[in-house]
Amino acid sequence: MNAAVVHAYDAPPSYASFTDPVAADGEMLVTVTAAALHPIVKSLANGSHYGSTGKFPFIPGVDGAGKKENGTRVFFGAGRPPYGTFAEKTIASPLVCLPLPDTLDDVTAAAIGNPGMSSWAALKFRAKFATGESVLILGATGVAGKLSIQIAKRLGARRVIAVGRNPQALEELKSLGADAVIALGQEHDALVAAYRKEFAENGVDVVLDYLWGEPAETLLSVVSQKGLQHSSPRIRYIQIGNSAGPNITLAGATLRSSGLELLGSGFGSVAMEEIGKSVGEFFQEAAKKPFVFDVKAVPLREIGAYWNASEQGTRLVFQP
Repeated sequence: MNAAVVHAYDAPPSYASFTDPVAADGEMLVTVTAAALHPIVKSLANGSHYGSTGKFPFIPGVDGAGKKENGTRVFFGAGRPPYGTFAEKTIASPLVCLPLPDTLDDVTAAAIGNPGMSSWAALKFRAKFATGESVLILGATGVAGKLSIQIAKRLGARRVIAVGRNPQALEELKSLGADAVIALGQEHDALVAAYRKEFAENGVDVVLDYLWGEPAETLLSVVSQKGLQHSSPRIRYIQIGNSAGPNITLAGATLRSSGLELLGSGFGSVAMEEIGKSVGEFFQEAAKKPFVFDVKAVPLREIGAYWNASEQGTRLVFQP
């Protein structure tokens, strides 16, 4: 079969022939119709993700849309290395293999499944989000961030604060449901003041962080409180991505002086059964009312030309 194949971490995948997968007991063979280039796909392929194994060659791709052998349209997660989803056929994980609603096409499903799941699972399974709470999204101008605004609102968020670098893109997020925006590019003291004003006047119950690094350090410094006579509201800080840096410096006093709860959300911290449930619930919501989302579909044979393309708010989907 034809597939995108990774032979080394320091080179992009190449379009080449690869041995056809054979399903073992308990596995499902899927004909792939669409698979999206999520950030996790790139990081697994370049060795920077904690799930990278160093075993070559392999096919990248963590999920996609396709058809089971009986013709059923499904959204599925990759089941077994070296078979990822950037191929004509692959092995699907039985824990994440869901029938697709008739009103949701394959390209859209492949594009929104991973970024939609990231915030749906973070809110419902990690933050235990409740209707009427407020959500601050760090990294709201990216593909996943834009979806998370809409998801938070549909789940009943009282207030959504969108934080990002692009002032023009931030203003556009108000049409997606953001009640307030904060620009990361402003001077440090002004940024801290904007955070403090939001925390003091409106309160923040949940933070969804797609950035980490320096932006997270700045936000977390605002959570810390001085003095011994204060009430500390509960804040669930959910770390999802690290596009701004893999590490932070965190003072222990930040945790001791506040109601901060620092959690991660991703493969490993969320059970596969819960990930499958999140995707299923999210797709049902998308089928009832489509989410605003930019998608670009390209042939898989052009993997070399598009692999390093800038996201710019649009999710690339490859079709075999």
